[in-house]
Amino acid sequence: MRSIFFLVVWTSFSMNAQNSFNEGVQHVKADNFTEALLDFNKVTDAEENYWEAQEHIADIYSHQKKWNEAVEIYEVLVENFPQSASHNFKYGGALGMKALSLSKMQAAFYISDIKFHLKKAAELDPNHIEARWALTKLYMQLPGILGGSTATSYEYTDQLLKISPVDGWLSKGYVASEDENYKAAENYYKKALEVGGSVTCYTKLIQLYEEKLSKREEAQQLRKEAQKQHPTHNWTKN
Repeated sequence: MRSIFFLVVWTSFSMNAQNSFNEGVQHVKADNFTEALLDFNKVTDAEENYWEAQEHIADIYSHQKKWNEAVEIYEVLVENFPQSASHNFKYGGALGMKALSLSKMQAAFYISDIKFHLKKAAELDPNHIEARWALTKLYMQLPGILGGSTATSYEYTDQLLKISPVDGWLSKGYVASEDENYKAAENYYKKALEVGGSVTCYTKLIQLYEEKLSKREEAQQLRKEAQKQHPTHNWTKN
């Protein structure tokens, strides 16, 4: 009788935890993050979905820009799953966002960890686009004394080009623009537009024409073309 009692109790407990996890997922899909947090926090470390629930919690904190809380959970996830490209990327990214909220002196202490985990994510997943984008931007934003390097950024854009041509050309356009080489940026964004033709591709080139090259006529012409290709997008804001 005692064995049956414990079996019933354990089965009921497991079903409740599973239901909490599933309900949390549904709340995330509906953007009900407060309710989702309540559900995911009900999943205990004895349940098979515990670590997935923890990741959801950290993702929600990231969405809410609560970087301290997100970093704390991502760090535990990386410690338990060091070979996960996703966990390394999210941890490195959250550290980066946390660093942005600190003084330059305080942020400097995080740089090595940010680099390490973003690089590891890229190494673990040869096709991890987001990690390579993050590294491209990181090396462009860092001062030289902390390892910032246009050449290193271009190395990651070359990797992106092999994985996703449109991301490769867009990232090269970004680097060239940040380096104030606007003619090169124009050529790169044009190639991205040829390959991708997305709203982002049009937007980047239009912004370059208007904000950096003062090519108002070209921007206006490109905006008309973009309107035909993507009529549901509000091009008056770009």
